[in-house]
Amino acid sequence: MSIIVYGAPLSPYVRKVHAVAAEKGIAVELKMSPPGNPDPDFVACSPFRKIPAMRDGDFSICDSSAIVHYFEAIKPDPAMIPSEAKARARTIWLEELADTIFVSAAGAMFFNRVVAGLMGLPGNEEAAEKAEREALPPVMDYLESIVPAADGYLVEDRLTLADIAVASPFMNLRHMNTDLSRWPKTKAYIDTILARPSFTKLAPLEQRILGK
Repeated sequence: MSIIVYGAPLSPYVRKVHAVAAEKGIAVELKMSPPGNPDPDFVACSPFRKIPAMRDGDFSICDSSAIVHYFEAIKPDPAMIPSEAKARARTIWLEELADTIFVSAAGAMFFNRVVAGLMGLPGNEEAAEKAEREALPPVMDYLESIVPAADGYLVEDRLTLADIAVASPFMNLRHMNTDLSRWPKTKAYIDTILARPSFTKLAPLEQRILGK
């Protein structure tokens, strides 16, 4: 029986969980839970109704990082979180950068330009423009200073959670056709990571949701 992951595929956190599962060969089933009429099992798994949430038999947990660590424990190979101290610390830092600072910047853009419309709400373009002008560039500048060549990886010269976590929010920027020409090294690196089957497998569903 597949592990059930609750959440919307347009969420960078849900996308991260699915990509890690795919890279590790863990079968997961995505279940979307409408905000106005949530699945009771989703609420049981995530008492504060935050996505993603996960159920594996009689065990449930929420939060993308907790779910990824669970996957790492039940199927250690291939390892997405390095065991060497410095590499592990760097991986966790880059995941945290993506989950908090990066998603906060890109999220203000994506919600107001995409999600609000899907929910039948007016978007705040002023807030989106402010995020794109002020919040996004410092993150992009930092990434441009640390990303490897297009065929490289952020930690240990192999794919890790750091690559998946950092790449995931970029799919949302793609959906908005965000101009990344100021950061060519980052764009080339991200294009390579997002071309992996672990990311492209969700692309058709994301496109359907967006009406593309």
